[in-house]
Amino acid sequence: MTPGRPVPPPLAKPVAPGAITAGSNDSDGGVLAAAYGATSADSGLVPLTLARRTPTPDDVEIAIEFCGLCHSDVHAVRGEWGGQAYPLVPGHEIVGTVSRVGSGVTDFAPGDRVGVGCIVDSCRECESCLDGLEQYCENGMTGTYGAIDRRNGDALTQGGYSSTVVVDRRYVLRVPESLDPAAVAPLLCAGVTTFSPLRHFDVEEGDVVGVVGLGGLGHMAVKLAKAMGAKVVVFTTSESKVPAALELGADEVVLSRDEAAMEAANRTIDLIIDTVAAPHDLNPLFRTLRVDGALFQLGLPSEAMPPVNPRALIRRRIAYAGSLIGGIAETQEMLDFCAEHGVEADIEMVRADQLNEAFDRMVAGDVKYRFVLDTSTLQAPAEEADA
Repeated sequence: MTPGRPVPPPLAKPVAPGAITAGSNDSDGGVLAAAYGATSADSGLVPLTLARRTPTPDDVEIAIEFCGLCHSDVHAVRGEWGGQAYPLVPGHEIVGTVSRVGSGVTDFAPGDRVGVGCIVDSCRECESCLDGLEQYCENGMTGTYGAIDRRNGDALTQGGYSSTVVVDRRYVLRVPESLDPAAVAPLLCAGVTTFSPLRHFDVEEGDVVGVVGLGGLGHMAVKLAKAMGAKVVVFTTSESKVPAALELGADEVVLSRDEAAMEAANRTIDLIIDTVAAPHDLNPLFRTLRVDGALFQLGLPSEAMPPVNPRALIRRRIAYAGSLIGGIAETQEMLDFCAEHGVEADIEMVRADQLNEAFDRMVAGDVKYRFVLDTSTLQAPAEEADA
């Protein structure tokens, strides 16, 4: 396990600002897309129609087949992360086929199966972007939904709970043919979010990886760490999760409320991936780490966490770090890795008219382990756009 593994080089050379002219067109214009989204924080998800932009020379238009449901979608549409503009169509785990490309696009062609994750643009000129770390863009990356699209008239980006999307080619990913396209969708968020810290520490055979929480992120962390050759130990507060963790491939399960079990785990773990999005005490987990171990926080609690005792960090040179999704090149690397090792998300497919129920079930933790929207169940678009 080597801290600080470099990320892959960027997939495409950056372009100077202004090199793309918003609204230029080498095709027959934009399209109306069927969608489901929110019109207010308490509206729930309702049928909407989107006006997708006219493709520019560097754009790829995608006919969406599947879109994963992320818990962050719930927070966003319900206004739980602060002020939010509406109408809003969520969805940043998009898989579909290319329907047309701009004149400057040579790396994709109609019919290709592609994906779009959490990022649809970034400044392309800061140090982070040039290093292939678009998720840390120093001028602010553009999210797939709910973000201001500065290159395209400051429009609000709208996500993948829709039939069509138009995205700059630099932020489009190639989906390997060997993978189930529906089960790929969650890889574009949950997959790369867990892959990135595992790769950053260059996890390999013989390492011991702890996974805290066994939800959408946690189940991917187990699968990916096992595929990298690591021994995987799942920490959970729920005895009912033990069989599920073992079924996913975990080598061991530790009930974190059992003091004796936690004591037995002392100094046995190299790296912990913490996916829990509720406040919890990290100090017992730090005690399970070996010298030079690290705990990566991926879950983002809405309330304050219990304080960290620095003594635990100092006595074993332990690192406590965070990680945010992954850049475009790293996401492609993750997809190729998953194809090589046969790693996919465990999913439950939902229709468009089940989206509100699925949101409620996500909040209740009633999903094993990710929902995916089948966009063929969307209604036909209206004659006029709502957004």
